[in-house]
Amino acid sequence: MENKILGLHHITAIAGDAQRNYDFYTRVLGVRLVKKTVNFDDPGTYHFYFGDEVGTPGSILTFFPWEGIQKGSPGTGMATEIGYAVPKDSLPFWKNRFETLKVKHQPINERFGEQYLSFEDPDGLQLNLVATNDTRKPWVTNEVKEDTATKGFHSIVLTVRNSAATAKVLTDIFGYRLLTQEGNRYRFITEAIDTANVVDIVEDPNGQRGINAGGTNHHVAFRVKDENILMNFREKVVNAGLNITEKIDRNYFYSLYFREPGGVLFEIATDNPGFATDESISELGTHLMLPPQYEPARQRIVDALPALKP
Repeated sequence: MENKILGLHHITAIAGDAQRNYDFYTRVLGVRLVKKTVNFDDPGTYHFYFGDEVGTPGSILTFFPWEGIQKGSPGTGMATEIGYAVPKDSLPFWKNRFETLKVKHQPINERFGEQYLSFEDPDGLQLNLVATNDTRKPWVTNEVKEDTATKGFHSIVLTVRNSAATAKVLTDIFGYRLLTQEGNRYRFITEAIDTANVVDIVEDPNGQRGINAGGTNHHVAFRVKDENILMNFREKVVNAGLNITEKIDRNYFYSLYFREPGGVLFEIATDNPGFATDESISELGTHLMLPPQYEPARQRIVDALPALKP
């Protein structure tokens, strides 16, 4: 892997009820809970990581489930749609599944020559299943088999009032290129990797500013191989005149955060050390894992968190 952004690392969103969020993603969508921990800034709130068997970067959707939070509104200055790659002929399966399980969804549609199925999670988060030839190995369940399971991310959609400055970050700093355009939607890709490598920018000059609460995305994390490359990108962001954090240890990766000019919160995150540092692969997501600073308060934190039935 080169000294490049390697597509998406993870996407973090906000949910309400923790049990409802867990049930939807593990049982309806059929992805794996690979880590159950807490919000580092609010240890009375869970932080769930859903992904493939090992939590491969590019497959990880994470949530802060804040009980009782108000519903947010997607809008400008926000990531507004998450795309998952699924096998080519699997959309009818998913449409039937959503109808059976009463998941709010739209008819199968087409964009940029790809068929996709839009749906919402119980908090109203906007997602798409995109039919592709993605060869990544999926996590499978009794109901969602290999020929239908999600393979990880396909894309993220950013909605901004003016696309130029956001596009400049993607191209000049992150190494993406403009692939094509449909109306006010611009598709960018990186050739550094062939999965989770698509970013769409929707330009909406008169759009309402998004309200970041339940059912919306909090931030989008882009992937780098290691800490050395992470810090090289920090220098690039600083040289572009943007404010960026110092390196932050998130236990399972190292991160930098900055807000791109269109208002979307970006993170750059490393592959290392990964999710199997404190649990075996077979046991991922089965224990409440706390960062070291909160371990002495474990019982108090457990008592404050909602009970979760696996």
